[in-house]
Amino acid sequence: MEALGRLFDVSVGCVPTDAVAGAITGKRVSLAGAGGVTIVVVTTGTSTDITDVDLQQHTAASGGSPADLDIIDHYYYKSASALDGTQTWMRATQTAASEITDVGAASQQLLLVIEVEAEQLSDGYSYVSLDIPDLGTNGTRHCSILYFLRDLKVMRKAANMPAPLR
Repeated sequence: MEALGRLFDVSVGCVPTDAVAGAITGKRVSLAGAGGVTIVVVTTGTSTDITDVDLQQHTAASGGSPADLDIIDHYYYKSASALDGTQTWMRATQTAASEITDVGAASQQLLLVIEVEAEQLSDGYSYVSLDIPDLGTNGTRHCSILYFLRDLKVMRKAANMPAPLR
């Protein structure tokens, strides 16, 4: 059996969008059928503004009660003028918060990874999203967010997987 549907599922948080042109509200994903989610952010552009992100938890697929998910005490990233596979992961630590500020370097490409365990969500919350605030007015900063749901509770062929926003 292939890895997709057995080991993980993938959902889009946002397609490539310029965060200098305005804030990005990440789509929600349910952790009801997964043990956790690995969130991957990819950015590129000429902006001298450095990437910030904000992790949210939600009680419903839309609407409901959003709240900060203050669990990010570490994250991993790669930053370079051109990410070409030669970079090694950097591990950054911080006091647990929902926000990461100033990750990577200005005018460089960034690969950012944040791990969230389903049990870290508050009672009554089963959805997460990652937002990127307006990064200013300097140049462009195209950002993409992917959610890799992992430790799936039910393994299926990819074509038989339920939608990640259920």
